[in-house]
Amino acid sequence: MLTTLRVTLFHRSSLAPALVLVAFFPTRQPILTWTAQEPVPSLWEEPVDPVSANLLDGPWGRDQAPDPDAMFTFLRPGPHGISPGVVVMDPSGREWHVKQPARAGTDGRAEVVVSRVLSAVGYHQPPVYFLPTFRVTAGTAAARTSTGGRFCLHLSPLVEMGGWSWQRNPFVGTQPYEGLIVILRLFDNTDLKDSNNSLYRVAIDEQVEHWYVVRELAASLGDTGRPASHSSAVERYEQGRFIAGVRNGFVEFANGSPAQGLVQHPIKAGDVRWAGRLLARLTDRQWHDAFRAGGYAPDMADRFIRKIRVNIDEAQRIGGTEGP
Repeated sequence: MLTTLRVTLFHRSSLAPALVLVAFFPTRQPILTWTAQEPVPSLWEEPVDPVSANLLDGPWGRDQAPDPDAMFTFLRPGPHGISPGVVVMDPSGREWHVKQPARAGTDGRAEVVVSRVLSAVGYHQPPVYFLPTFRVTAGTAAARTSTGGRFCLHLSPLVEMGGWSWQRNPFVGTQPYEGLIVILRLFDNTDLKDSNNSLYRVAIDEQVEHWYVVRELAASLGDTGRPASHSSAVERYEQGRFIAGVRNGFVEFANGSPAQGLVQHPIKAGDVRWAGRLLARLTDRQWHDAFRAGGYAPDMADRFIRKIRVNIDEAQRIGGTEGP
């Protein structure tokens, strides 16, 4: 996954001067944006060493994180939605979409946690961070301290091409696709719908890839997007069931999304076990780092992690026979 980023201007003898965006992967050559090859679809990559993944700073690293002491400049309101937030610019000229808590919304803490975990186990994710508050100014107005939330960085190497469909994509029926659904169900994501997915264009090793990303992850871990405290969110998550049983070799989930028809197809027990084993590779420290990244208090994180581990154990033990 991406760890650092820079923009370089250089000349090639056979080409006109070009602005080349370079992003470094630990196991890959730099990203080069001039290639025009046919895009390769990519949903998941086998993690090289998930135990070494940094879930506090995320795959994009600490250098990409928003500065909590910076003065941000208001650019425009965020897109429509339950928690639209605002779009701001930091002193370095970087553009951020900030998802803030609304009267009937979420502040994005859960989104940061789930994004960190997905990245660590091989699923593509954009750079997201959490700040509890930030300072912002707009025009001639005096600076003020605003409620923070999830900060998502806009990066030129990640060109958003639109959305993608849960039902119609190149990965339906593959283990990584089924595993992604299992992981999102394990986190009790209640908002699985096409409009929350993004297709990004990025070039790697002179090869263009289309990243299939589940971008909106906030309705997870008991956070329903409705007015409620984090305490009630953890209680909902603790009390919720994960797997209802197995019928004819396929798993039936106890929890689900209001739009679960988009992904309502049989998931084999083996795919559930695969997802459980993938998550089980993460260490206790990594789980706590993910919740630190999301701004959760340690005692609250402990409660979430205990329930997550229960769900992971259940996924790994699932059999292929009928019954609860």
